[in-house]
Amino acid sequence: MYRAWEKYFVLVNWDQRGAGKTYGRHAPEEVTEDYWIENPLTVKQMTADGIEVIEYVLQLLKKDKVVLIGTSWGSILGTEMALINPELFHAYLGHSQFVSFAENFKYSYTRTYELAKIENNTENIEKLESLGNPPYDNARSYGQLLRVVKGYEAKSSKPAPESWFKLAPAYDNEKEAKARYDGDDYSFINFVGHQKLQIKAMAAGIDFYKNGLKFEIPVYYIQGEKDILTASAINKPYFDKITAPHKEYYLLPDAGHGHNGSVVEKQYEIVKNLKIN
Repeated sequence: MYRAWEKYFVLVNWDQRGAGKTYGRHAPEEVTEDYWIENPLTVKQMTADGIEVIEYVLQLLKKDKVVLIGTSWGSILGTEMALINPELFHAYLGHSQFVSFAENFKYSYTRTYELAKIENNTENIEKLESLGNPPYDNARSYGQLLRVVKGYEAKSSKPAPESWFKLAPAYDNEKEAKARYDGDDYSFINFVGHQKLQIKAMAAGIDFYKNGLKFEIPVYYIQGEKDILTASAINKPYFDKITAPHKEYYLLPDAGHGHNGSVVEKQYEIVKNLKIN
């Protein structure tokens, strides 16, 4: 989806801790619940990883700063990095910005339940009523809620082109596919938590109202109007409260939670027009 950018920018792709090739390289051949329990992921560690990657890139390219873009879970990581080491960044672009793990999921449940009632979708109504309001004590319940959320977002937003999701040759094989899917499970259960396995939700403590209101770099938010999981109803009031040398908020009418053409176009427009020395 960012291929055209390579004419103008150096793009850094990072298989983070617990994902893709990084997960495949470090996880044992047979992953058990004990592995999940004994190898927790934390926001603090992932943030430190990200800073280390950026410092390496800056040294390699002989540059002083980079532009930081974070989407969804990446917006948690991106915000933490921008707050802790602002000197490394020209600007932060948050897309589908999380603000509070608890409030984002509570809103997601309430909104999807409203939509299910409006269309009298008994299947979704029964599913949501059986789940009840979050927080949940297991990852499966969060996954079931997200499936309903994604279904409603897909009905009202423009999808991404299928051509974006053609795998690069280095990832297009059985070994990497297994690492990708297993890493997704491992990362998700750490993200939302699972009480039975005593795995704590690494995002449960995220509430940027408490410790993320002052930025030392320009901040740009790109938000899909149809996004339910990280809705504008949650992140726009937060955005209005933050202080930054410069800030702008863009609401895209055809976008949901994920990427589509208008999201990438807006990201490109912002990055291209940044005043970088």
